[in-house]
Amino acid sequence: MKDQVTRTKLAELADRCVKCGLCLPHCPTYRIREDEAESPRGRIALIQGLAEGQLPPSPRLWSHLGSCLECRACEVACPSLVAFGSLMDHARVLENRHSRPWRRWAKELQLRFLGSRRGADVAAALCRLYRSSGLNLLVEGTGLPVGSRLGAYHRVAMQLGRPSPTPADPVGDQAPRQEVALFLGCVARTAQPGLAAAACRVLARLGLRVRIPEDQQCCGALHRHNGFPDEADGLLMQNASAFSGLPTLVTASACAAELRTHPGLRNTLEICRFLTDFEWPEEARLRPLPARVAVHEPCSHRNVLRDCHAVYTLLRRIPHVELVPLDGNVFCCGAAGTYMLEDRAMSAALLAPKIEHLRRLQVDVLVTTNTGCALHLAAGAREASLGVEVLHPVELIARQLLA
Repeated sequence: MKDQVTRTKLAELADRCVKCGLCLPHCPTYRIREDEAESPRGRIALIQGLAEGQLPPSPRLWSHLGSCLECRACEVACPSLVAFGSLMDHARVLENRHSRPWRRWAKELQLRFLGSRRGADVAAALCRLYRSSGLNLLVEGTGLPVGSRLGAYHRVAMQLGRPSPTPADPVGDQAPRQEVALFLGCVARTAQPGLAAAACRVLARLGLRVRIPEDQQCCGALHRHNGFPDEADGLLMQNASAFSGLPTLVTASACAAELRTHPGLRNTLEICRFLTDFEWPEEARLRPLPARVAVHEPCSHRNVLRDCHAVYTLLRRIPHVELVPLDGNVFCCGAAGTYMLEDRAMSAALLAPKIEHLRRLQVDVLVTTNTGCALHLAAGAREASLGVEVLHPVELIARQLLA
């Protein structure tokens, strides 16, 4: 019965596609593989065949659907307004139901681990141990092939759990202008350990009281995009209860996009948008930064929130900074949540031009609002010996605050 409901929903969503092909040039996987089955139009045709019973479930079919990054660039280009992200989420629900129980259980266990605070702490501790033990040098000495499983996990382990570069800043004694809540996320705790402190530092300097609910959970985006909507909805419900109607600021653009889908979390804002619109007190001044800063525009910010210009507006508050968009911002960097650990060859192929563009720009800092992208890009920059620091825009703002 559940399968039939999902198939009906898939057919309903897919029928909006008129097969015009305007999405093809915007699809990262199609540009690389030049295979119709690796395009949005081709994937929709496969989903229609699956939903209508004309195509049986098969490893080859799931492979084409699974290689989609869900970057949603096709949604921006689509004249028929096909909800491609929702279509892929439903397709992955069906894939999970057809996969072997042990495989489904293993994926669910992985997501629970990644999305929990305890799991994030354990992952950070293991990554620190991996680096301090010298195992990382041994692994690097083997000459890791691009797209290998070991290489993908090594790259993540080299970035997680690093010391925070952002000092804490105590809240002043002034009466707070208002109270806001801060959503921390799950992976960000270890991938960007200084981000929460940086956000609190900036918000406090603006005279805001920051509340960080202890019972907040993962936003659920990882679960939804991997075909576990019930778990995602449960996490959203817990977060709606934890934040209880307070204005909620989110540092990760992907988390902001997911949280805003719940009626109880509509009062959610991506933090760069909030800081751009907020009236700064005169004493909240920034020291000059005579440096080039590249701006990466994550798919979640560009194609879902559709508000990347807030980042540029915010960073222009820094005197003398030179902002340059990272070339190819219209295409996904290949991080895409857990994608960089699963379709490793495609992820590496999408990252390569970003790193080459970064090399040509000769910048000091790269900023991005997506945690997974930050981790992915920082790993690529480190491997290319670029010496580029990867930060969240709010981390850069916090660093430039005058004492």
